[in-house]
Amino acid sequence: MPEIAASPLGVVMAVVLGWLSIGMAGLAAPRTLGWVAKALFPLGAGLGVVLAATAIWAVFSMPATATLPLGLPDLPMHVRLDALSSTFLALLGMVASGVSIYAAGYFRSGEGTAPGLLCLQYHVFLASMAMVLLADDAFGFMVAWETMALSSYFLVTTQHRVPEIRSAGFLYLLLAHVGAISLLLCFGVLQGGSWQFTFDAMRAADLEPTWANAAFALALLGFGAKAGLVPLHVWLPEAHPAAPSPVSALMSGVMLKTAVYGMIRVSLDLLPHTQWSWGAVLVASGAFTGFFGAVFAAVQTDMKRLLAYSSIENVGIIFSGIGLALLFRGMDMALLSAVALAASLYHCLNHAQFKSLLFLVTGSVLHATGERNLGRLGGLLQRMPWVAGLALVGTLAMAGLPPLNGFVSEWLLLQSYLFTPTLPHTLANMLVPLGMAILSLTIALAAYVLVKFYGVIFLGRPRETALKTAQDASVLERIGLAWLALLCMAFGLFPALVLQALDRVNQALLQTSIGDGTASWWLLTPLAEERMSYSPLALGFGIAICIALIFLLVRRLYHGRVRRVPPWDCGFPAQTARMQDTAEGFGQPIRHVFGVLFRIRRRLPAAGDPAPEYALELSDRFWHGLYVPIQIGVETLARWTGVLQQGRISLYLLYSFATLLILLGFVL
Repeated sequence: MPEIAASPLGVVMAVVLGWLSIGMAGLAAPRTLGWVAKALFPLGAGLGVVLAATAIWAVFSMPATATLPLGLPDLPMHVRLDALSSTFLALLGMVASGVSIYAAGYFRSGEGTAPGLLCLQYHVFLASMAMVLLADDAFGFMVAWETMALSSYFLVTTQHRVPEIRSAGFLYLLLAHVGAISLLLCFGVLQGGSWQFTFDAMRAADLEPTWANAAFALALLGFGAKAGLVPLHVWLPEAHPAAPSPVSALMSGVMLKTAVYGMIRVSLDLLPHTQWSWGAVLVASGAFTGFFGAVFAAVQTDMKRLLAYSSIENVGIIFSGIGLALLFRGMDMALLSAVALAASLYHCLNHAQFKSLLFLVTGSVLHATGERNLGRLGGLLQRMPWVAGLALVGTLAMAGLPPLNGFVSEWLLLQSYLFTPTLPHTLANMLVPLGMAILSLTIALAAYVLVKFYGVIFLGRPRETALKTAQDASVLERIGLAWLALLCMAFGLFPALVLQALDRVNQALLQTSIGDGTASWWLLTPLAEERMSYSPLALGFGIAICIALIFLLVRRLYHGRVRRVPPWDCGFPAQTARMQDTAEGFGQPIRHVFGVLFRIRRRLPAAGDPAPEYALELSDRFWHGLYVPIQIGVETLARWTGVLQQGRISLYLLYSFATLLILLGFVL
């Protein structure tokens, strides 16, 4: 074990133990906020930096494995650190470091769970996500997966005295366990009849096509429930807004990516022979999920629910990219498969950064104003310039504008769609251009959503008088926000360096490489230089020059000759905040165009009402069309089953006798 301790795997395991120790240290003074916030959370952030640096080191190292002295008799836990797990561990470390330092300034005393217990739950959550990514056998994976689900459930229900939050936590836990059962069955199928639970044994199992299809379907159900694929998404817009903002950032930025990791691990690593039909299923489900999430995000009036639906949209984009990689691999198109997989992994990293940043922004806005409703916000740019400036970076990155990181991954994914040659299957030839069209529409809708998000919160005039007293974020909060904003800029300006690391995953899983696309550190040519290339540094430098020239022209040439007068007010000088565009106004055209996706209920004022009110309620058709009938059926079955619990002992003996007769009939 000494050589393991000195390796990247040993450092990663030390970080996991460090997080667990920090969590336990929180119980030493469970109600002392200063001890938890000023000492433990910054220490956890430091371990996140160590994890990120070690994982980047491990990406370029040989895979390492180890057997832990944990588990059951003859069933120890195995861990493995390879290029794929290292990529997601780097994601975890980078985001956890920013979120943890932000959390040190965010949490307040008297808000739900005691600080020390919250510290334990938070760091167990981080450690369990790391163990999910390290697990090299089904037993260790499921233990870490369930620990992650339980710890995140307790974090979601931090404000457990609120009935709506308890309900959201229960829904999340229910679907998490439905997904866990599906994953347990998936690993059972992958064993191929053997008693070996290690991933190496699953790779060696020669599954028949029918069983391989069953394993893929179970993996899609299990990981799709955790990732929020439609129609398994209903927990996500409830749980994310219910959780504290740092927890929402970790759940959206990192926890959803563990499901992406699991899907890649099963479909491209553990399953022996890739079938192109798996890719077709993922492209279709991912495209619809992305479009569905973007449409629902456009009509939200709660800023955290808006970001939650936006997470569904980005998960759909990622899964459609994985589907393309599977589709191309099943048709022996190695280069296109590598580009699609690299684009999906890149978008995982990007989404983790800008979505975590924006969730933390909502936390600062919530603390400063006490409001989550977009209809009561506005004009915060003047009161919260630090938060507004850093939020603009995350907003532009999420909108996919160059030279920030969101543009690179979406551009790479569009490259995979655009340069797809003629495929040998008619269905695939129809699906790929349709997927590209839906992806383009989804990206456009996402940009529209972010104009609404940033404009309604930070621009214009305050819609409530209380907003005029809002205070900017604290120093620790600013550090966490700035760290994530810098990552958004770094991953946008140096994509070739990032792709060099992601190409190690291509080499390990696909036995191919995108080759010359990452040869230059400043120019990105994913397929061929004569087709299309992109230089974010040149573009960023050009944008900076234009801004500097405009600034100099205005300040030097026109300074002193600028006349300031009130703007034209259409002849109505009594301007009020109610005249601004509202969140409902932004969502109205989307609601009209895509009304078939919504369940709309209108409440009209009664005739002669002295204070007439008009209300519009939008809800999810999947909830009312799929989950409500299941709930009614379960409740009905429970009532019928409850009848069996009522009666005398003679009736119970009759039930037993009837059961024995039925079993005897089957035996004979």
